[in-house]
Amino acid sequence: MNLPGTRSLRARITLLATVLVAAVSLLLLWLAWTLVRDSLAAVPQMPPGSTVVVDGVTVDASTLAEHLRVHARDRMLLFGSIAFLLVVAAAAILAWTFTSRVLLPLREITGTARRLSVESLGERIGAVRPRDELAVLAETFDDMLDRLQAAFDAQRHFVANASHELRTPLAVIRTELDVTLADDDADEAELRRMGGVVRDATERAGQLVNSLLLLARTDGAGLGVREPVDLAAVVDRAWRAARAEAEQRGIRATFAVVPAPAFGDPALLERIAGNLLENAVRHNVEGGWLEVVTQPGPQWSTLRVRSSGGLVDPATVAELFEPFRRAGVARTARSGAGLGLSIVRAAVAAHGGSVTAEPIVGGGLGVTVHLPVR
Repeated sequence: MNLPGTRSLRARITLLATVLVAAVSLLLLWLAWTLVRDSLAAVPQMPPGSTVVVDGVTVDASTLAEHLRVHARDRMLLFGSIAFLLVVAAAAILAWTFTSRVLLPLREITGTARRLSVESLGERIGAVRPRDELAVLAETFDDMLDRLQAAFDAQRHFVANASHELRTPLAVIRTELDVTLADDDADEAELRRMGGVVRDATERAGQLVNSLLLLARTDGAGLGVREPVDLAAVVDRAWRAARAEAEQRGIRATFAVVPAPAFGDPALLERIAGNLLENAVRHNVEGGWLEVVTQPGPQWSTLRVRSSGGLVDPATVAELFEPFRRAGVARTARSGAGLGLSIVRAAVAAHGGSVTAEPIVGGGLGVTVHLPVR
């Protein structure tokens, strides 16, 4: 299939090659004529009255040089024109033919790009021969398609999970309203109970929406603010928000916090610490424990949060950083949306750091964050 874009490029390349060959041929003809003309200028003078025979024609020796010059010019014009036309025609034909073969991978790339859609991102160009710049372009195009397909798949999965999570509080609100409105004898206590359930459901939906917005702003985005931050101070501010719930559930908190410099967005760094502490409290067991450690380093500062909880399968630890993933029933809190560690991973990646998690023997999870100090 010849696409308009490749045909236009093929024609331009052929025209350019033909023009270059024509220019070189004209230059060679001019050089050849110059050499012949200089050679004829060196013809010796013959004695007056002498005659010579040139191509069966008797001419006066005094006009020999002029006769040879005219004769050579005519031959040069005749055979030079024929050779020029043949060379230019051959150049055009060869350029058109070989350009078609050279541009074949480009036509395949263009054709694949035209056929692609969100539903057919699985199509690839594949290996291209010979191994040249177009083959590298095809590989780069296939790699880009791999990334796009992964992004679209992740987006579809994320939207499906988000819709499911949002459907739950909305279903609770609708059910409570339908039941209460259908009860003609509903009193003030029943209405207050319904109001409390609806309020809790709307708070859950609001928290989920806020988490989704934060994840969308953080995931793959750069940092708007970069400044020195002390992780110890960040942990202290984050703990103030989670402390009341921890005390209510009887969780024992141990802190080994020392000044640990980091460089980045203070709000995002506080969100990292806040999400880790909130997860450690909400997915903990009653009367459990949690430990928080900060450690400075020459290039990386470390924030580590470990907590008790239910048993976590080591094979599923990596999935905890995916949106809406929770490990085990014991670590699932009704107030959680499954976005805490996803936001942590996105925020850490925006700072150029790394985050890992590992299950704790006997139940629980430990999360370690490494952040650059500059």
